[in-house]
Amino acid sequence: MSTWLWILVVVVAVAVAVVVTAIIVRRRDARKVTFAMDALEDGELNFHFKENTRLNRALNRIRGIFERRSAVDETNSWSKLFRVMTHEIMNTVAPIASLSDALTQADDMDMKAGLETISASSKDLIRFVESYRNLSQVAPPMRQAVMVDEMMHRVLSLNMPKIAEQGASLSYQANTPDLLIYADEGQLMQVFNNLIKNAVQAGATVIRITADLNRDDQTVIRVTNNGKAIPLRQIEDIFLPFYTTKPNGTGIGLSLSRQIMLRHNGDLRLEQSDSNLTVFAAIFK
Repeated sequence: MSTWLWILVVVVAVAVAVVVTAIIVRRRDARKVTFAMDALEDGELNFHFKENTRLNRALNRIRGIFERRSAVDETNSWSKLFRVMTHEIMNTVAPIASLSDALTQADDMDMKAGLETISASSKDLIRFVESYRNLSQVAPPMRQAVMVDEMMHRVLSLNMPKIAEQGASLSYQANTPDLLIYADEGQLMQVFNNLIKNAVQAGATVIRITADLNRDDQTVIRVTNNGKAIPLRQIEDIFLPFYTTKPNGTGIGLSLSRQIMLRHNGDLRLEQSDSNLTVFAAIFK
């Protein structure tokens, strides 16, 4: 065999080795990217790639960004929660302390009125504590196969009488038929009952529920109403525990609903709220 032929064989062998190596590396990198994206999507930030390659450094940097952002979001959430809890408790306890001091100098009539006020304030505080307990002790979902159509028809049956009393309409449409989810039906019905109740309290006359699959084959159930829009300044806080703009509201409805969805590995989002429509989307991932 001539020298040139040997050189050609060696060159071809090297080229094949380079191509094969590139394919192997590309597939391995693709698996890393897929793993990293899945982990980030699920909120799992404990991965770290050790090899000092450009891709590994980039993935580790992205993880660090998500980690810092998660820490900031958690800090902000706790800060808002403490602010609301402090405000609620102080509003209830302050009158009790003030009246207790005043009653030491009061006559019988003032004493009775003061005690009635203390009683009312104490009951408000008890309701607040009960709300906190309900929010903090959500039971793990007892999952089973649930037909979305059947569940939503039960939701409609429960809410129709009250909706009719308000002169409003409530409807359900399955844009994708025969949707099946694996979930705790009782907890999910609580979510949709709450969204319907909020729509009625916002003055809605038309409430529509739709079920569909999105581009990622995720089941999405939307509750749409034509009630009063949520003010822009309040949108950031509507899922915050104990945040409410209603005189007798507990502020746990939307927060509890979102927590239930998160426990189902899903999410509850406000997609739209303007002069035309308010749309909440329950997404099952």
